[in-house]
Amino acid sequence: MTDSTLLPNVEGSADEVVLVLSNAPDMLLAKRIAHMLVEEYLAACVNLGVPGLSMYMWEGKLEGAEEVPITIKTTRGRLPALVARLKELHPYEVPEILVLPVLSGQASYMEWVRVQTQQQQ
Repeated sequence: MTDSTLLPNVEGSADEVVLVLSNAPDMLLAKRIAHMLVEEYLAACVNLGVPGLSMYMWEGKLEGAEEVPITIKTTRGRLPALVARLKELHPYEVPEILVLPVLSGQASYMEWVRVQTQQQQ
């Protein structure tokens, strides 16, 4: 097996690699969230995107706010703790927390995500 080998994910197991999408109202908070999730081994990696305008309905009114997109790489087994911590760190009453499946990935990267999220369990 070479480093470029793509392997299917371990679907349904605690080792299944997943992506979590969220956002933050500003870059400072996004960096704090990323730092805490990685430092606490809840995520292997957190990517912060370029701030952009989000449009949504809230309490019957159209709202628009600049938000920083956050992409979190973790495992299914770490999801409960990660979601709980993200909700603690997030100022929104209803933060965006979407979990997306990973169908496959580079074998060495998938293993790295698994190792990084098992460090302090």
